Amino acid sequence: MALHVLLTVHQFLPEYASGTEVLTYSVASELMRRGHRVSVFTAFPTTAPLADGARFDQVEYQGIDVYRFHHDRVPMGGQSVTMELEYINKLSAHYFAELIARIKPDILHCFHLSRLGICLIDGAAAAGLPAYYTPTDFWSVCPTYRLILEDGSACAGPSRNAGNCVRHLMSTMRGGRAASFARFVPDAVADAAAKLTVDGMLPPYPFHQDVAAVARRKDFNTARLNALHGIVSPTRMMTAVLVGNGVDRRLIRQSAYGIDLDGYDKYPRHARGSGAVKFGFIGTLSPHKGCHVLIDAFRHVEPGRARLYVYGNTREFPGYSDALERRAAGIGGVEFCGTFANDRIAEIFAGLDVLVVPSLWHENTPLVIYSAMASKCPVVGSDFSGISEVVRDGRNGLLFPSGDVMGLAERLNRLAGDRALLDRLSANCPPPKSTQDYVAELLDLYAARDTAVAGRREIPETTAVAAPVDPCRTS
Repeated sequence: MALHVLLTVHQFLPEYASGTEVLTYSVASELMRRGHRVSVFTAFPTTAPLADGARFDQVEYQGIDVYRFHHDRVPMGGQSVTMELEYINKLSAHYFAELIARIKPDILHCFHLSRLGICLIDGAAAAGLPAYYTPTDFWSVCPTYRLILEDGSACAGPSRNAGNCVRHLMSTMRGGRAASFARFVPDAVADAAAKLTVDGMLPPYPFHQDVAAVARRKDFNTARLNALHGIVSPTRMMTAVLVGNGVDRRLIRQSAYGIDLDGYDKYPRHARGSGAVKFGFIGTLSPHKGCHVLIDAFRHVEPGRARLYVYGNTREFPGYSDALERRAAGIGGVEFCGTFANDRIAEIFAGLDVLVVPSLWHENTPLVIYSAMASKCPVVGSDFSGISEVVRDGRNGLLFPSGDVMGLAERLNRLAGDRALLDRLSANCPPPKSTQDYVAELLDLYAARDTAVAGRREIPETTAVAAPVDPCRTS
């Protein structure tokens, strides 16, 4: 039976083409190839001042009906608290409920809910629409989606009253004395203050509404995740984070992402000969992806033995990209290559000997690593569990401590000087799961929904979201 599947994602092609967007599009394409109908509800970041009713439009992309919410963190839909809008957007939720009623999908599958808000799950539950979620990062648990503290160390997630989140956000997002004060407040003190704020036990103070919103976030989001029919977790680490933060383990199915394998067979990888080893970075040029660590490490590679090709959109974070180019000035063999169409990825990998993933946060297995495996391209990556679940140190790649410039330089030099090691790592790259197999797993999950509802919980009425101002209003 043909299904109408509604997908959600925080941003979408063609303007945005990072891993989550490519995964969403690949799933959509395969579903349509199998005869199913697909629609997408996505956010479209904007800074233009818009009336509530002007924030929604519809476009078509590659045969997919795409419904867009023009998002910005400004007052809208009767809401003015920025930290609340980050995960509760009543305007988006109200429009989404109307969209469900209008297009009548059979299945909702969320690949990201940032910018849209987690209250889309309320709309699905109210309509009796089976809903699923594939978390591609830690947004549902962490307001910054990275689970990384200011000093670069790992975070286990929100404390009981999210005081640690309040302190972190205040120290990084607010300027002046508030930020300075927050950096020195112990988490236990921040936790107690957050609890008192939520309970109304403190007099109003600057940003008290934001503090309350952050403190409520974990329980609010978890209640909605536990109302889903299923969660498809791509890594063991993601499963541990979700369960550790209150998500019902019975809802979670472990399943690695699939990728489009078309085209890789056109570029068979041969044993390395002589010449410079070609290292590559492919990803978002933003600080948490760690490209600056790679450039600093490449400075210590013996000249002439290697080249570095950096692929990424320099316009997305122009300040950081400009700083990277200044950092690379004077280092021989570094080339900034811009972006490429996703259907060229096999061709791009054919021109690389090693992919480097120098992330500074707990990556949830970037899709580019699976693409590297498909092309038999070894990976040098930060030793985070989301990466090490695929990259086995000394077998199909090398791992190094995240942020360790000299540790990464040592791995680069080792590969640049040992072609036999490079060939051995390449031969051990396992074939990844295909998009076809991944979608088959999703369809099996959808078909089994009648027997999977034992773990599903109702959304507490006390946290239900009231309807905002009519989003169809034009003024």
